[in-house]
Amino acid sequence: MKKYDVTALGELLIDFTENGKSGQGNPLFEANPGGAPCNVLAMLAKLGRKVSFIGKVGNDFFGKQLKDAITEVGIDASHLQMDDEIHTTLALVHTFEDGDRDFSFYRNPGADMMLTEEEVSEELIADSKIFHFGTLSMTHEGVRKATIKALELAKKHGALISFDPNLRPPLWNSLEEAKEQVLYGLKFCDVLKISDNEIQWLTGKGDFTEGVCWIRERYPDISLILVSMGRDGSRAYYKDSIVEVAPFLQENTIETTGAGDTFCACVLNYVCAHGLSDLTEDGLKEMLTFANAAASLITTRKGALRVMPTREEVEKMLAERA
Repeated sequence: MKKYDVTALGELLIDFTENGKSGQGNPLFEANPGGAPCNVLAMLAKLGRKVSFIGKVGNDFFGKQLKDAITEVGIDASHLQMDDEIHTTLALVHTFEDGDRDFSFYRNPGADMMLTEEEVSEELIADSKIFHFGTLSMTHEGVRKATIKALELAKKHGALISFDPNLRPPLWNSLEEAKEQVLYGLKFCDVLKISDNEIQWLTGKGDFTEGVCWIRERYPDISLILVSMGRDGSRAYYKDSIVEVAPFLQENTIETTGAGDTFCACVLNYVCAHGLSDLTEDGLKEMLTFANAAASLITTRKGALRVMPTREEVEKMLAERA
């Protein structure tokens, strides 16, 4: 028996999200804890999973706030490093009328980039059922080496590996470099969660199923591929099955921050319970339906990490819309 259901490695940062205007008409920003890997872990913790995080923040006001925040939501922070020299990474999240976002990063450098190979615990990864990662920990050489070490350890110790590319173009020297690193990540993963625009960018295929075929031809060891399609719902590709579930659209959507991470967490929760060897179409439909509902709920809240929905909230929504 392994101690942790899921361990994730990557960025933990402050998302400054727009929250109204001041009396002088200036935009007000709220400092929300964020970062895709910890958003995933926060939702998993809400679902009762034991989770741990590997990453680095600055030993500054925001870094201490972040450590407190992830501990508060049930994420083991014992492998979170604090950098005395480099400040915590910041992101300004600009929200459009439809709830979609644009990001401006203050990360040149940011503390999350400073994680080293030596700070990756083999003992922790060996004690984890699933290892989850994205590509923000692959944008620069030092933290990329830490990520590669973690992936090799996860393979060595038989952990399932989950990958969400979570492409953020402004953080890469070029999109060609980004593609190279995404393809490297695909060599390791058992579960891939990829968004509609990411799979089109990566494969050059406008049709999602053609894009999945492109990936499978090159990386046949990926057991489960999830395509999140925003307002069009989501799909699961597993063996010969393709399962699609419609979205739960909300009239009171504020922003989409964390929706993909919430979705991903619900998928990993299902994998924790059922494994990957014998999934059924009915099971995949159940998984996607719950994940879509949870993702829709997070769009009605500011930020993500601290305000993930509970299982009861998701089940209530499913019952109301049945």
